[in-house]
Amino acid sequence: MANSLLFAMFLAWVGAAIVSLLRCVMLSRVLLAVGAFLGMIAAVSTLPDATATVSLPVTIASERISFRLAPEALWLMGLGLLPTFFACTLCSPTRDGASGWLFGVAMSLIGALGVFGLQNGAAFLVAWEIMSLGGAVTILSERLAPDRGRTVLFMLALLEVGAVALIVAIAVLGMRSSSLNFAAFASGGLSFSSTANFGLGILLLVGFGAKLGLLPFYEWFPGAYGSGSGASGVILSGIVLNAAFFGLARGLVEWLPSGHDQSLGLLSIIVIIVATVSAILTILYAFQQDDWRRLLSFSSAENACIAVLALGAAMLFRNSGLRDLAGLAWTIAFLHLGGHAIAKGGLFLVADGLHGSTGSYLIAPSGAGSHRLFGIGALFAAMSLAAMPPTGGFVSEWFMFQTVFQGFHLPNLGGRLVLSLTGAGLALTAAVGFATYVKIIGIGILGRDGARRASVPKTYSFAVIILGLAIVALGAGMPLWLQAFDSTTAEHFGSAVSSNMHDGPLLVPLTAKFAFISPSLLIVVMPLLALIPIAFVVFSLRFSVRRAPVWYGGLHPDATHASTTALTFSNAMRTFYSFVYRPTSDIGRDADVKGYFVKKLVFEHDVAPIFGPLLFQPIVRAVRAAAGKLRLLQSGNLNFYLSLIGLLLVLVLGLTLA
Repeated sequence: MANSLLFAMFLAWVGAAIVSLLRCVMLSRVLLAVGAFLGMIAAVSTLPDATATVSLPVTIASERISFRLAPEALWLMGLGLLPTFFACTLCSPTRDGASGWLFGVAMSLIGALGVFGLQNGAAFLVAWEIMSLGGAVTILSERLAPDRGRTVLFMLALLEVGAVALIVAIAVLGMRSSSLNFAAFASGGLSFSSTANFGLGILLLVGFGAKLGLLPFYEWFPGAYGSGSGASGVILSGIVLNAAFFGLARGLVEWLPSGHDQSLGLLSIIVIIVATVSAILTILYAFQQDDWRRLLSFSSAENACIAVLALGAAMLFRNSGLRDLAGLAWTIAFLHLGGHAIAKGGLFLVADGLHGSTGSYLIAPSGAGSHRLFGIGALFAAMSLAAMPPTGGFVSEWFMFQTVFQGFHLPNLGGRLVLSLTGAGLALTAAVGFATYVKIIGIGILGRDGARRASVPKTYSFAVIILGLAIVALGAGMPLWLQAFDSTTAEHFGSAVSSNMHDGPLLVPLTAKFAFISPSLLIVVMPLLALIPIAFVVFSLRFSVRRAPVWYGGLHPDATHASTTALTFSNAMRTFYSFVYRPTSDIGRDADVKGYFVKKLVFEHDVAPIFGPLLFQPIVRAVRAAAGKLRLLQSGNLNFYLSLIGLLLVLVLGLTLA
């Protein structure tokens, strides 16, 4: 049943790609949405089991390609397809290039399906590249930014660095196991030395981290996301990001050995440190953005880093023989990224809805809060990303804190110290994340524009409220959803831990004696607590309310000019962390011919990237210098070309005779 649905989903996406090239935009949108819906049904009907292994009629290097979706792959794919369904239904807000956008989305989805399910290294790499190419085509087709070519090229350059690392890792594992099938990689890893396994782990971290936004790769996120629409952000931060994380989790947990090994313990510590530092940097930079897409892109990298942090903790616990805690951390990683896909998809659609009404993606007062369904859905999504109860994001981050707090079970001081510092890093990330989403909801949704009132399309209001309610349902129904991970934790860590992660409606980190919460009960209690302020409001109606205008320093009241902006909200943090941000500001003056009277002032502000000037720009200068030298090969001088051919002939003869 599930494989039939998945095959129908694949055919729908292939058909969408074909008809998009024929400029049948409406039919392509329908096929993409139908495929996403079929994928969600397949995931719901199959979990907590995996799909049956299917042998495809394709061979690479005399090996038959097989396809199978593990339970964790079904979880990430199913939750990622929910916002994808609405993104494909609503489509990109730009009319020009709609067919190209649909083709890129179809390629991204087909590639992600291959990353989730293909069981052969060569086929996996092909799917990985298709997924990357689809994202590039999606952004380029929208024509929203004049410099989109430069940002997409930067994105592809960094992704290819990761692709090369993956090619090397898969080639080494394939040579040692004499097969490119993933089932043989685990036995191949057992025959490597500790140093070799450590090197393979670093290659996998670099390869998948390039798409997940680990440092320094997160610097392609704001440019690429900011050059596309919110609908493109839904695809990139949802199904694509989930597929990349699944690949990293499979590589580090399945392909590398699981026994006690000092080098693998060091690898897990490196994964935790890199993920923690990346999460802190990305959320700090997210807080300073004044564009919806750029802010949400940094936040996507931050949430991916938190999931990688949980994955590193699972590796560390498993390497120390604490398999129950390893299963707990493993489950949390997938819970977190699955919930993130829904919430972030909702906010990207919020950005598109505001763009449709205001014509801009800037975070500015819009009056969109007057559209209640739109505002409530946006609030629920932001609450989840800010880890507020009773949403799914609150549950996963609470579990994450409880997991790192149990680092005292580790037998070595180094591991305990790393998890203690990780807890402090998570606390900083959560605090800045909370402020970030207060900023976008307080200014971008609840802020009022006296000159106009946002008119958000009803289709966006419907999509946003559905996704907002879904993220609340994810948190409230967590005792039920945890069963989806029974088989995968039993396979990787020896026992199913979901039964130990809840006690009836209570959620516990393996034991209720350590800590507990209950989003399910909060759903009942919070409306009851709301009766208290409602009673105060009803009681106050008996008394007359005296209203007075706000004092504006003797000037005429103007709520628009006196409102809080994205810059003023985040400027204090920018000043405090100036050693990280290295903020820049510039004021340009446009005066008359004689320079006496200023006609216009232009104020520009920004924060400086960390790795751009220190790492990427020197590489770009080196490549340009080499290109300048190699330009001589295009001189057009026939004698020069003949001498090159003669030199090559001499080298070939010399090598042959030798």
